[in-house]
Amino acid sequence: MPKPFTRKCFSKLPMYIMAVTAAVFSLLAGVSTGSLSIPFSSIIEILASQWLGMPLSSDVPSDWVPIVMAIRLPRVVLAFLVGASLALAGAAFQGLLKNALADPYTLGVSSGASVGAVLVIFLGWQWPLFGTFTLPIVSILCGMATLAAVLAFTRAVDRRMSVETIILAGIIFGAFFSAFISLMIALTGDELRQIISWLMGSVAMRGWKYSGLLFPFFLIGAVVLIANGRELNAFAFGEAVALHVGVDVARRKIVILTAAAFLTGAAVSVSGTIGFVGLVVPHIVRLLCGPDYRVLLPLSLLYGGAFLVFADLAARTIIEPRELPIGVITSLVGAPLFAVLFFRKTKRKLG
Repeated sequence: MPKPFTRKCFSKLPMYIMAVTAAVFSLLAGVSTGSLSIPFSSIIEILASQWLGMPLSSDVPSDWVPIVMAIRLPRVVLAFLVGASLALAGAAFQGLLKNALADPYTLGVSSGASVGAVLVIFLGWQWPLFGTFTLPIVSILCGMATLAAVLAFTRAVDRRMSVETIILAGIIFGAFFSAFISLMIALTGDELRQIISWLMGSVAMRGWKYSGLLFPFFLIGAVVLIANGRELNAFAFGEAVALHVGVDVARRKIVILTAAAFLTGAAVSVSGTIGFVGLVVPHIVRLLCGPDYRVLLPLSLLYGGAFLVFADLAARTIIEPRELPIGVITSLVGAPLFAVLFFRKTKRKLG
């Protein structure tokens, strides 16, 4: 391995340690906090007893085990996977599209996934093969179909599939699907509350099955995007430069877009629409570690997961015993934070 690359890896090591620490702390804090506070040491002991077969000490009540394993841990893990997916997809979209305002919802994939979910609620579908998983499965399929439609439309308009055409196609499809969702909301009756609640985002009462459903999409999307960190670095200098350094521009664009849409569609299908995670987290990580996507992508994954775990923690404790939609918390935190970052960046450019 070349020495410069080795030195670079070691120079970034403290950043990886910080990100992993933040991720682990968020998971422990999410499981620990609630109407019943459970110490970190007891959580670790419960996990060791369940996964490694180690005996519980007398200091840990046995009735804490189902609280940790069946209620809090599945929710926290799902929140982490959703946040990591959205942040990673957001970082990839911003790099590929060379647009600081790009996020996982830029291409309309989330709107397509939302249409699928709202259709299931509106029509009361529950297919025999999928049962309670009808909503997320249909949502994922609609999200993938939306991506295929966006790419097909872009190729029909512009054979080069330029970034500007892709963004415009995404806006067109996103606007159409948003109008379709509004139409269904206007026509709905008793399902209105359920639809609005889903659109605001939540990871409550999902259980381990939803994490299991999301995880394969998360794993595939994360591996593909992180493996394309070098190509995203090249895209940051423009498609001409990327082509000059040997990147198959058209093919890589499709691969990166598909992987990011994989993550977005799967995350939206299990949690609803959660804004600002994929927009703000990559910005903050970029300030911490710089623009190298080989580092930016894995750190965005870790910090995005931690951010959404803390947002969910706030959503379920601020007005306990009632819960706020997690999308409300991310917007309340993310919008002002992004405004500050955008203001500072613009002022620096202008003066």
